[in-house]
Amino acid sequence: MCPVTGTPPEQPALAGLEVPPARRRRVAAPPGPAARLPVARVCVDLAPAHLDRPFEYVVPQTLDAAARPGVRVKVRFAGQDVDGWLLDRVEHAEHEGRLLPVRRVVSREPVVTPQVAVLARAVADRWAGTLADVLRLAVPPRHARVEGESTSDAAAQTADAAVQSADTAVQSADTAAPVVVPAAPGDAPRGAGRPDAPGWDAYRGGPAFLRHVHAGGAPRAVWTALPGTGDRRWAAALAQAVATCVHGGRGALVVLPDRRDVDRVCAALREVDLLDVADGGVVARLVADDGPAARYRAFLAALRGRARVVVGTRASAFAPVADLGLAVCWDDGDLQHAEPRAPYPHVRDVLALRSELEGAALLVGGHARTVEAQQLVVSGWAREVVADRAVVRACTPRVTALTSVELAREGPAAAARLPAPAWRVLRDALAVGPVLVQVPRAGYVPVVACVRCRTPARCGACHGPLGLTRGDGPPACGWCGRLATDRRCDECGASGLRSVRVGSERTAEELGRAFPGTTVRVSGARVEGGVLAEVPDRPALVVATPGAEPYAPSGYAAAVLLDAAVASAGERLGAEVDALRRWLAAAALVRPAGDGGQVLLVGDGAARPTQALVRWDPAGLAERELDERTELRLPPAVRVAALTGTRDAVAAVVARVEVPALEVLGPVPQPVDEQRGPALEPEVRALLRVPPAQGATLARAVAASLAIRSARREGGTVRAQVDPTDLL
Repeated sequence: MCPVTGTPPEQPALAGLEVPPARRRRVAAPPGPAARLPVARVCVDLAPAHLDRPFEYVVPQTLDAAARPGVRVKVRFAGQDVDGWLLDRVEHAEHEGRLLPVRRVVSREPVVTPQVAVLARAVADRWAGTLADVLRLAVPPRHARVEGESTSDAAAQTADAAVQSADTAVQSADTAAPVVVPAAPGDAPRGAGRPDAPGWDAYRGGPAFLRHVHAGGAPRAVWTALPGTGDRRWAAALAQAVATCVHGGRGALVVLPDRRDVDRVCAALREVDLLDVADGGVVARLVADDGPAARYRAFLAALRGRARVVVGTRASAFAPVADLGLAVCWDDGDLQHAEPRAPYPHVRDVLALRSELEGAALLVGGHARTVEAQQLVVSGWAREVVADRAVVRACTPRVTALTSVELAREGPAAAARLPAPAWRVLRDALAVGPVLVQVPRAGYVPVVACVRCRTPARCGACHGPLGLTRGDGPPACGWCGRLATDRRCDECGASGLRSVRVGSERTAEELGRAFPGTTVRVSGARVEGGVLAEVPDRPALVVATPGAEPYAPSGYAAAVLLDAAVASAGERLGAEVDALRRWLAAAALVRPAGDGGQVLLVGDGAARPTQALVRWDPAGLAERELDERTELRLPPAVRVAALTGTRDAVAAVVARVEVPALEVLGPVPQPVDEQRGPALEPEVRALLRVPPAQGATLARAVAASLAIRSARREGGTVRAQVDPTDLL
């Protein structure tokens, strides 16, 4: 600062140096909107429920060709770039203000077809969810390398040639048996003939169902499959139904519980000359366990029209099959079909919605029958496809229930986990083939108790359940994993432990000692070898948990189902029906009684599933269960929405739900889940119950209340499930 003038000092320029003028930065003008359909309606991939609506953006001229309906896009939302799906393009916007432009098109693949977009919206409305949540389930993550793979015309021509060669081998349509489902007006044959389907001749309505599918109709059936091997196994029958649909000129979709079932169905499809797309065929397997590249490759094969048949697990229910003619859900009672992510849809109901929206046939099949499937039959929405009792008796093994009453003459030995009659059956059956032993619990000894007072053993740190992971080790906590090396019972002070539940690994160890020199195989998700797909037709003991039973090509000589009381116990809704489903899945792998096949149910299981297993009558148990639920107003006789979370948050959501004839049950505290451990904050659950006619209204009201909660940013947590599978 100058002391005289008070002005700041100046830095003089060097002599002869000219200062260039400041250069102005040119800003390119943004491209104008597309000349035709300049407005894009985008589903933004955001979680908040109050944002569940399409948002409008301008399509720049530079993106006019790439911005097709169904593609992935990047858009600007709340000051940041977010992902989205372009649902549609329109001429005029509903929003009166200025619209932001679409930032870029991530991929030119229209991954959301119009049919899938409509289905996703219907699923979101049915389960009180958001469209973004459903599309996240329906569309697999993008794999750029797979997307860039060549899709030459030669590959498509090879697929077409495979279909044409298969069409030349078809025979004349079967005229036996009257048509059970009447043809819809205007239906006409779409193919010259259909292939033989010997696997369906034993069922009432089976040939008629296939004829209607082949003719382009949309019948709906609940199929109770018979046990058997060869052409009469369930996978072969499904392959014959799919081949009938393909020869009729339409696509097919088969959704199965796990990868092993997918392998079996794909193998059966090859037997009817429907090959994989990699071999020049028309079948794509869409399984998440195959990896992201293989999954996305199968998805694109269906999207691009190369695959007319998609076989996969839960997420494949949304596969973009062109001209869908048949949708199949096998073993709908398996928990793998229930989506664990919001909005928690079930495959059976998703395919039912899809069959109505796209005019496709629906087949819900299994060895057992769920109460929900029985509801479809009772309401007249679907027809049942079953075999006569004489055929059932000829195909099934001899079933015996070894309860305490039947074992009374054994004296004290009747209390043994493997009583003498079961031991004799195992010994005799091992002379002619493999024997299956089903154990309801995995692990070694998952639950232990005090040896003196039999109080369940708990961890001293977190009070979690204690169990044994091996025979020579200390008990470990199932929650925190700590070893209880010096524990004593809190009730009596004893240090000894006794087993309460015996797992599959301990059972295999005991059977190995009981049958020395016999091969013992263990199949399960937690064992070292994992789940076995198949075992050879040689004498061996196969110990498996429910759902992990391997397939024997000629069938098992016998099956012993242990711990029937444990398998059929539980207070949850449908425990008895689920126990019968697990038992039938194992019993269906056994040879017929005419070939010496035997099934022994060991233990005092619940009376109704035990009797249904002995009679091999899953439909009877499902019908009786449905009658009781109708009387007690339990699902599926009513529609229920379960709201689980912190007390204040649940109460606020429930208070905003207004539906005619609404009945609010609760809220009540939720018990601690021993598998997940204690929650950070106690949770409660409220049930909203309405008649079936008000189900759609209830779902809309719950979704609206959740949207208000999201917009207001209310505290706490709430999880909403419509028609939950674990109601009790």
